[in-house]
Amino acid sequence: MKITGIRAYQVDLPLHDGSYKWSGGNSVSVFDSTVVAVETDEGVTGWGEVCPLGPAYLPAYARGARAGIAELAPQLLGADPLALGELNELMDRAMRGHPYVKSAIDMACWDLLGKASGLPVATLMGGHVGADFALYRAISQESPAQMAKKIGQYRKEGYHKFQLKVGGDPDTDIDRIKAAAAVLSRGDVLIADANTGWTQHAAMRVADAVRDVDVYIEQPCMTYEQCLAVRRHTNRPFVLDEVVDGIDMVVRGVADQAMDVINLKISKVGGLTKARQIRDLCVSLGIAMTIEDTWGGDIITAAISHLAHSTPERLLFSATDFNSYVTVAFAAGAPQRKKGRLAASMEPGLGVRPIMKVLGKPVIDIQLKAKRK
Repeated sequence: MKITGIRAYQVDLPLHDGSYKWSGGNSVSVFDSTVVAVETDEGVTGWGEVCPLGPAYLPAYARGARAGIAELAPQLLGADPLALGELNELMDRAMRGHPYVKSAIDMACWDLLGKASGLPVATLMGGHVGADFALYRAISQESPAQMAKKIGQYRKEGYHKFQLKVGGDPDTDIDRIKAAAAVLSRGDVLIADANTGWTQHAAMRVADAVRDVDVYIEQPCMTYEQCLAVRRHTNRPFVLDEVVDGIDMVVRGVADQAMDVINLKISKVGGLTKARQIRDLCVSLGIAMTIEDTWGGDIITAAISHLAHSTPERLLFSATDFNSYVTVAFAAGAPQRKKGRLAASMEPGLGVRPIMKVLGKPVIDIQLKAKRK
């Protein structure tokens, strides 16, 4: 099998709740997602997606993803999409860095591998573990009372893990955490996610103030070193997210005992191939994981579901389903949340079938014949 064409489509994903707010005053109301089709000489097409959380979250942005795909795609024409290790080396040679640009292409090639073998991606990644798995619900930054109220609303939908968006004024964040903790039920899990928003000294204050609260502290500061200082200061379980951008950071974090949980974002590390490598290392080392991505719709939710569903339950801290946050569906067969839980498809590949009338015309169209001129 050879790659004969790579197309990309742009799709807007408005939010059910109107907007999504996190640290630093950042807010997004419509996510700009890029859907990628990898076409082959055997008439089979694989599908992937990449959707940065705006331009102010990570070194990634939506138009940059499409510019990078247009730059990278001609270098991949004629390559074997099923040789995933070799394909990733080819992408890394052709474009240094920019892992999010490569993610959707790699994801589409996993879809192709599943279709070629007749197996779901979860089976290729280790097999479906259990019938389904638990999701978390992110709670956008609002007043302490409003955020606490949403826990009850989301619990009725079946969620029992709640990620508070903090990382603002430390006194307000302390109130947010305590207000949310006060309405938890037995079995609920609370995570205070600062998204790098606190200075080290502010994070120390918050950590001290919630020392007796049942809460996980997630990515309090911008740098690994600052987070490590807070980790060594607090008795609360600790999650690293934004700084975990490759397998080397996991190795470093384990050596420093810097975290109990990592957030494994598919596009941040370059796609499913590298995410699976990190997942398997964490399983070997006993590090729990939340498996997710920066954002996305039906295809990214499907990719998350396959990686999460093939992860041992004892080390799958949580996962997310972005397609339930947004108002636009663009692929049939995408997994759907049921009572706060999700299951990966049993169909070959990712199990999704894009709805072309929603995607519209491609914004990038690179074909093998163009390379031969």
